[in-house]
Amino acid sequence: MDVHLEDLLRREAPQVLGALVRRFGRFDVAEDAVQEALLAASRQWPEDGVPDNPRTWLIRVGYRRMVDLLRSEQARHRREIEVGVAEVLRPATPAAQSDDSLTLLMLCCHPALSEVSRVALTLRAVGGLTTAEIAHAYGVTETTMGTRISRAKQTLQRAGARFTPPDDDERTERLSAVRAVLYLIYNEGYTASAGETLGRLDLADEAIRLTRLLHRSSPDPESTGLLALALLTDSRRDARTGADQQLVPLSEQDRSVWDRGRIAEGTALIDSVWGRSEPGPYQVQAAIASVHAQARTPEETDWAQIAALYLVLEQQTPTGLVRLGRVVAVAHAYGAVDALPVLDELDQRHRLTKDPLTKQRTHAVRAHLLEMVGDTRGAAQSYRTAADLTGNAVERAYLMRRASRL
Repeated sequence: MDVHLEDLLRREAPQVLGALVRRFGRFDVAEDAVQEALLAASRQWPEDGVPDNPRTWLIRVGYRRMVDLLRSEQARHRREIEVGVAEVLRPATPAAQSDDSLTLLMLCCHPALSEVSRVALTLRAVGGLTTAEIAHAYGVTETTMGTRISRAKQTLQRAGARFTPPDDDERTERLSAVRAVLYLIYNEGYTASAGETLGRLDLADEAIRLTRLLHRSSPDPESTGLLALALLTDSRRDARTGADQQLVPLSEQDRSVWDRGRIAEGTALIDSVWGRSEPGPYQVQAAIASVHAQARTPEETDWAQIAALYLVLEQQTPTGLVRLGRVVAVAHAYGAVDALPVLDELDQRHRLTKDPLTKQRTHAVRAHLLEMVGDTRGAAQSYRTAADLTGNAVERAYLMRRASRL
């Protein structure tokens, strides 16, 4: 399919889904109807041309498919069918032309769903990714992911979730969930948890697209910070691997190929909200990324400022990964000799090497610090341990090269 047509269908999919869910109140059936409408468009439009109003065309085809699907269900759905038939015969209403993407994002991040289900449903319903694409990104079978998405839709139905914007109190909570989901999607795209490539660029791109959509609909400081963070981090994309697709660490990257456009946009975004109120975690992370982006050489990096920002971030989100980030910043700002006792103390207090989420990263950080202080034997052993715990083939190869070099 032509890339422009694919982009058009992906942009319109959440709007069509929103129109169907608003009319029928059935997310599970509407999502299937939208997929069939998109499939019909991908077959007909290359031959017949794109209609003047693509969204109206897709909504009408989706409505017809909804009628077919609901007609096969029990009699209690007859009223919904009649409403759907009448709607098919009407011209497109102003509501059909509205942007439902944020409401749809909030529906996919309903509190009744688990974090994993929120991510999968967001990618499917709002991102327009196929079940196979989502399954590949997360290293599971298509059948497993299909079951997960199906259960998520059933959970929404049982919870009585409606396609309506939440009230003010619920909106704040739901926006927080949406940001968390987009953050997870971007992180998985930037560095895949498993697989033969360092990252999944399609996931990273989709996360940025959806975060732009969120920021456009709700430009609060934390949503702005999340978009700035994604852009500033993504600016290093082309420098992260060499011609041989081997991982290039930050200190060795060719900074001339960093995307200066994204750096400028991300920096402007975080500058526009910094200081307006107490900065949240995404703003602090964006500020850290901005400090990295402003350094033209590794030696110019203001590690002391990064260490201070990590201390603030740790107070807000005291996770193992944040604590490890602070240890690395302390090592570069004040020396690895000072950072190693901090790592030991954090590991003992928070059991970082026992936690599946931080075990691999803890060994990698320890290896880096031991190498900095000249303990090559200990560093090599820690690099190998970290490599054994890594599901990403590119990261594993990098860690083993470091161990072999030592």
